[in-house]
Amino acid sequence: MNSQLEKIFMKVQKPGRYTGGELNSIVKDLSKVDFRFAFCFPDLYEVGMSHLGMKILYSLYNREENMWCERVFAPDTDMEAMMREEGIPLFGLESRDPIRDFDMVGFTLQYEMSYTAVLNMLDLAGIPLRTAQRTSLAPMVIAGGPCTCNPEPLADFIDLFVLGEGEEVNLELAHLFLQAKKEGWSREEYLRRACTIEGVYVPSLYEVSYKADGTIRAVTPRDGAPAIVHKRMIKDIDRVFFPDNFVVPFLETVHDRAVIELFRGCIRGCRFCQAGFIYRPFREKDYKTLNQNGYDLCASTGYDEISLSSLSTSDYSRLESLLGEMLSWTEQDKVNLSLPSLRIDNFSPSLMEKITKVRKSGLTFAPEAGTQRMRDVINKNVTEEEVLATCRTAFKGGYTAVKLYFMMGLPTETREDIEGVVDLAQKVVDLFYSLPDKPKGKGVNVTVSLACFVPKPFTPFEFEPQDTEEMLREKQRHMVGYNRSKKIRIHYHESQTSFLEAVLARGDRRLCAVLEDAWKNGCKLDGWTEHFNYDAWMAAFEKNGIDGTFYANRTRSYDEIMPWDHLDYGVTKQFLIRENQKAHEAMPTPNCREKCSGCGASCLIGRSCF
Repeated sequence: MNSQLEKIFMKVQKPGRYTGGELNSIVKDLSKVDFRFAFCFPDLYEVGMSHLGMKILYSLYNREENMWCERVFAPDTDMEAMMREEGIPLFGLESRDPIRDFDMVGFTLQYEMSYTAVLNMLDLAGIPLRTAQRTSLAPMVIAGGPCTCNPEPLADFIDLFVLGEGEEVNLELAHLFLQAKKEGWSREEYLRRACTIEGVYVPSLYEVSYKADGTIRAVTPRDGAPAIVHKRMIKDIDRVFFPDNFVVPFLETVHDRAVIELFRGCIRGCRFCQAGFIYRPFREKDYKTLNQNGYDLCASTGYDEISLSSLSTSDYSRLESLLGEMLSWTEQDKVNLSLPSLRIDNFSPSLMEKITKVRKSGLTFAPEAGTQRMRDVINKNVTEEEVLATCRTAFKGGYTAVKLYFMMGLPTETREDIEGVVDLAQKVVDLFYSLPDKPKGKGVNVTVSLACFVPKPFTPFEFEPQDTEEMLREKQRHMVGYNRSKKIRIHYHESQTSFLEAVLARGDRRLCAVLEDAWKNGCKLDGWTEHFNYDAWMAAFEKNGIDGTFYANRTRSYDEIMPWDHLDYGVTKQFLIRENQKAHEAMPTPNCREKCSGCGASCLIGRSCF
């Protein structure tokens, strides 16, 4: 197959996506390997190689002498066409062997719009799409990542899902597979034993029944499967495995830099944010550990930028200490520090000074809503005064461009809230020109980025309807027309993509047929505008007699059984209901450091989070 591939590489765009052989990639002697794992990222190489989770698990598997993990990415359309024409199955980058010959094929599910790519990669690999069509023990198809908090739209295609954090459970599944191979278990026997591991969900061991109105009547386990599957969590985050090197790509990726992880979880509780709830409880790494992680990565990769990653970087309690430690070597080595998730209410002049020691990059903040009432509804806990104070600090520090993230279509939203986004952006513009010590000879540039609200499982807004496409488009038109300033640029997401995201986020197993037909209709890289085909999706819904608005645009009662209610991510449904009720009263909830709100996540670590 190598000679065929070499010829193809000469004909496709960006052959570096497929060649392998990058710095720090790992090739092993196959005669010494007992377990082969294909880590599949259902998107293009540039996106997948930016993902921290892949980097961690790649190194975690490969430090085991008898295990070999290889990387696999969705090929772009030109490469796929040539592979199908030449009869070349999907392969691992390190060995170029077909992944259908591996023991386990694992997908990370970061985004609902990647689901058709999962099906396309399975088909390109020569692996039967549906679990019911697979008969042998290998390859076992598994999936993890944030979207597994509602895995039901993929239930017919994935043998088992890993819920929560994977550093421990993935190796447990691998060792169980080695035992299965040694003792000659059937596929069914392996799945029955795997479901007893905490954090493992085997959908084929659960039967779902429905009421006449289309809602779920019951989810019934069988063959000893647990009634509730609890997510897996690393209790001591400071001692969890973290690699000292990353594979360095041949071509530029979306996030082309080193990354360290400050903490997991979030203290804030923004009611629309799924990550803020499913990654609870809040757990920090020691700043000395982080400094060493960063130093090791830059030394082994040659990167001149390092990102301090988390859901809200400036909430790290020892951030000033960490930056002090890191600046002792980043300044000397000309390594830039990137803090991608800064809070408006704790961005200080001293913090700004530290992150601009090497070079300035753009500043991005997320007020999320334009009026105080709406910020209270979503529990953003940020005031207009704090937004303007933060921008004043940035402007005085020499910045002339600020990007502000907002959401549109939030529950209880009014026209006044929509106009408030532009009004707030205009106040930022006016603030710049009011400062006597603003940068001389420069104008200000305020970019407003608008995402459409998508109700997600395990959030207080899981009960809320999404605005219809017509409602979202009308709001987008109104906002653009309401803006009178050339200093404000407005960008917004397409409502059709957001609609499908909502359908898949809150969907059930009946969507499996829709998903397969959408793939058959040519859908496979739906996260990319140039490949997205809304009509193909609508044809798949129509063929199966399913109305997507049932999942996306319907209010759900508190007592409705959700497709994910048999999965436990630590946050109780009672807490989500309380937070939803407070949202409708525009009542904020204090952050976790200020006061515990009893979400339930502290039970996972057996103590108070703070």
